[in-house]
Amino acid sequence: MRMNELVNTRFFGLLAESSQVTNKEMQNAYGEFMEQVKAVGDSDNNATALRTLNVTRIEMAHLEPVFRHEQGEKRPKINVSAQSPVFS
Repeated sequence: MRMNELVNTRFFGLLAESSQVTNKEMQNAYGEFMEQVKAVGDSDNNATALRTLNVTRIEMAHLEPVFRHEQGEKRPKINVSAQSPVFS
């Protein structure tokens, strides 16, 4: 299992693209993503599963400021403090 396996899913692709996505498309992609998350969690190799989930969380945190900016915020906010969810 590759650590970036979850990041390369259709769900992440839809989150990262700037075009309009229907709710149905996003729901389907999210369902597929969650199935893959479950498969990672069921892995016998806990260290690899933890790394995979951590990389996925970091990538999601990276997309958050981009999404906020597209929703109308003037400047993306990037929080890298020790209180950040990336480090918790």
